[in-house]
Amino acid sequence: MKAVKVKYAVKPEYAAQNKANIRKVMEALKANPIEGMLYSSYTLEDGQSFVHINIAKDDATIAKLNDVQEFGEFRKALKASEPIAPPKATKLHLVSAAFEL
Repeated sequence: MKAVKVKYAVKPEYAAQNKANIRKVMEALKANPIEGMLYSSYTLEDGQSFVHINIAKDDATIAKLNDVQEFGEFRKALKASEPIAPPKATKLHLVSAAFEL
């Protein structure tokens, strides 16, 4: 199992648009799920810092997210917004889980 956390912060005036763009990605994933992957996004208390968690059975499954058109559009829009803190990916190492992929 592989897990990646991506954290970034957007300008306050872009937070609502970023949330809308994330929802488009999630709707696309709900309509066409990627088997073996759990993907979620969160905001921190400040409302402009975001965390995405991608848990997948392997690296090839994680890479499939890049094939989702809405995800590409989300990434382009985020980059164009000039985030306060750019996206930083961190690989997570599983200790234990109460689910299987």
